[in-house]
Amino acid sequence: MRIVLLGPPGAGKGTQAKLLIEYLKVPHISTGDILRETVKGNSDIAAKVREIMNKGELVPDDLVTQMVSLRLKKEDASKGFILDGYPRNISQAKRLDEILTDKPIDAVIYLEASEDVVIQRLTGRRVCKKCGANYHIKNMPPRSEGLCDACGAELIQRSDDQADTVKKRLDVYLKQTSSLIDYYNNEGILLKLSADEDSDVVYRKLIEILKK
Repeated sequence: MRIVLLGPPGAGKGTQAKLLIEYLKVPHISTGDILRETVKGNSDIAAKVREIMNKGELVPDDLVTQMVSLRLKKEDASKGFILDGYPRNISQAKRLDEILTDKPIDAVIYLEASEDVVIQRLTGRRVCKKCGANYHIKNMPPRSEGLCDACGAELIQRSDDQADTVKKRLDVYLKQTSSLIDYYNNEGILLKLSADEDSDVVYRKLIEILKK
């Protein structure tokens, strides 16, 4: 299956993607991962992306599309994939349609999450300042409060996981993707699913709708 995974920060896209790749036996293709891998290379695209990112600017649509296109042509994606972080707008969605003319997207899964749930999930996240391990004060707490299980270093809250910032991130996401949701709904391939429940419950419902 060829799947696009959409949802606001805190909806659990990463968690569901990990579960789905085991079930579907296809790669999870994240634009964040693509960017990180690209900048390590020596290609012309890598040089352009490094320059843009070093300036603190957003990578333009055409470059992101080039990187996604190259990734989708790899052998492991020939039997399907889960695309996460792309497309982000209708322009990118149309370019993706052009890239996949041989076999279009099977389903676009939109994980809907309420503001209260998103805030609870993201403000509760803690990250080890040394090794980067992730925790959650409620859902996945460390054995010793404020300390990493793996290396014992201090756990911190990222600035973009504070309540005011989370609300702004959520507002921006919803404004940016509303037209994209409509686009895929009109294409007849949009599947909406509440992501407010526990991840195992969301996963079971997700598998059920994919089997239909």
